Amino acid sequence: MYAIIVTGGKQYKVENGDVIYVEKLDAEDNAEVTFDKVLAVGADDGIKVGAPYVEGATVSGKALKTGKGKKITVFTYKCKKNEKRKKGHRQPYTKVEISAINA
Repeated sequence: MYAIIVTGGKQYKVENGDVIYVEKLDAEDNAEVTFDKVLAVGADDGIKVGAPYVEGATVSGKALKTGKGKKITVFTYKCKKNEKRKKGHRQPYTKVEISAINA
């Protein structure tokens, strides 16, 4: 069984036992999290698609840890104007292990 969930403006296809990295959630480490925006639920007998979300379907998981991703360098410049800027960015994330799909 799998589900397609929405969190942080992105869509993820998840199954039981999957570990995913999502945009930072407001949850402590080792806390239980629930995703209620489920777009679709698939099983052996077919797929159930919501409009926009499947009613009564939730996905539960455990927030394993929060952290920051690898540093990326953002460099902008304007040619012939001697104008340039170099910045770095580290995107915060939450590592979540999916424990149950309730459809």
